[in-house]
Amino acid sequence: MKKYDSIIFDLDGTLWSTLDSCVEVLKEIKKRHQEITKDLTIDDVKAATGLTFPETAQKFYGYLEKDLREKYTKEAIEENVKHLMIHGGILYKHVEEVIKELAKDYKLYIVSNCIEGYIESFLTSSKLEKYFLDFENNGRTGLSKGENIKLLMNRNHLSNPIYIGDTIKDKEASQYANIPFIYASYGFGKVDNYDYKIDNISDLLHIF
Repeated sequence: MKKYDSIIFDLDGTLWSTLDSCVEVLKEIKKRHQEITKDLTIDDVKAATGLTFPETAQKFYGYLEKDLREKYTKEAIEENVKHLMIHGGILYKHVEEVIKELAKDYKLYIVSNCIEGYIESFLTSSKLEKYFLDFENNGRTGLSKGENIKLLMNRNHLSNPIYIGDTIKDKEASQYANIPFIYASYGFGKVDNYDYKIDNISDLLHIF
């Protein structure tokens, strides 16, 4: 197999799940604001996974005016980040062992569509921070996932990276950055065409 110099990971649906935390925070946000009339479920949160901030706000509170829906979405995400920084999300089985093993031979990175602080909450709560050399997100740059992948590649002088994610948007981001894509089938999305497929994260040790 072709030797890659680096591995770039998506976060939600690839390394961990924060669905339960998200739903609980969204319930609290609804209690605070009478304009919010719809209860959001795990399926609603899944449907927003991998979307940019404006797209997420539209998914959650599309019946509200733009400024209001983005205000409440920002509030919910920031509250969730605070919660996750302390309590963490749910790491997929074997994530810790696999990351430690891969880091012996590959440079590891994260690119995710999220606000600033979210990736940090993963790194802090999982205690895996030292294994990832850099990360990027839509909240910090305002760029698409594909653009952020290219930005991270250029910043770190990566010549032969590969991206791992669980949704069609992750695949499209890989195509935009012109790098191969590994589909994490255990995540939240469905992807038909990919370079490699893993049914659990331990499969990465067979690929690399």
